[in-house]
Amino acid sequence: MKKGRWGEYLFIYPAVIFMLLLIGYPLIYNIILSFQDVDLNSLATGDKHFVWFDNYKALADQDGFGISVWNTIVYTLGSVVFQVVIGFLLALFFSMKFKLASFLRGVVMISWLIPLTITALLYKFMMGSGEGIFNQMLMGIGFIDDPIQWLSNPDIALWSVIIANIWVGIPFNMLLLSTGLSNLPEDVYESASLDGANWFQKLFKITIPLLRPVLLVVLMLGFIYTFKVFDLVFVMTGGGPINSTEVLSTIAYRLSFNEFQFSLGAAAANILFLILLVVSVIYLYMINKDEEA
Repeated sequence: MKKGRWGEYLFIYPAVIFMLLLIGYPLIYNIILSFQDVDLNSLATGDKHFVWFDNYKALADQDGFGISVWNTIVYTLGSVVFQVVIGFLLALFFSMKFKLASFLRGVVMISWLIPLTITALLYKFMMGSGEGIFNQMLMGIGFIDDPIQWLSNPDIALWSVIIANIWVGIPFNMLLLSTGLSNLPEDVYESASLDGANWFQKLFKITIPLLRPVLLVVLMLGFIYTFKVFDLVFVMTGGGPINSTEVLSTIAYRLSFNEFQFSLGAAAANILFLILLVVSVIYLYMINKDEEA
């Protein structure tokens, strides 16, 4: 630290203390907890002996853990792919700057502004097997004869939750991609037009290559945000039926607060954290590589 700059560094101390207390301490405590054998009984007696990696081995044999990992991956990839593609198409649509573009863009943003718990309740109601509006509409146009068990059929319950999450995430992707599109140089498109390039050639030869840094940010942020999902799944299905929508965050909750196996729950949460940490490191590496290029 350079002499005479103590006053400047004082401004960052509150942020450092905040992060150490509210992020660093819970994180370290959770890691330690995952190496101990802690349940309701040991909490009462204070006997928190270390078992090291036994919790992680037990977690691998835990009923529903394997399917929760698979469901988390399917949920994340299914959500992110559709969110980015639809968000990109909407960003292209609103970049045409027609009369009602600003108003319609604001309407699309509503789904992102609604609290996630409210969205989950809305979709739970709309996907109800009896009076749900989804079934009513599909039966009204003759697309189906019998109601679809959106949330109670193990074969489609996960995709029902994915549909709800896609609806939530599209505006976020559209907003970031719209910002990226607005910063693309106009002279490149003018030159391409003079050379006779059509709309598709401009899209695949100019727009998408120039948007690569923004697309990378959108994909990585979407992956991180989606991979740690909890509230949407918990409210809509609670991880059921038959673990068909169980994800890493819900199994960590179930182990910790329903079965009171706190160390097993901490181990599941740490696996979730470790995967996101790896993705974040890859994201930072790619961002730095792009900035150096």
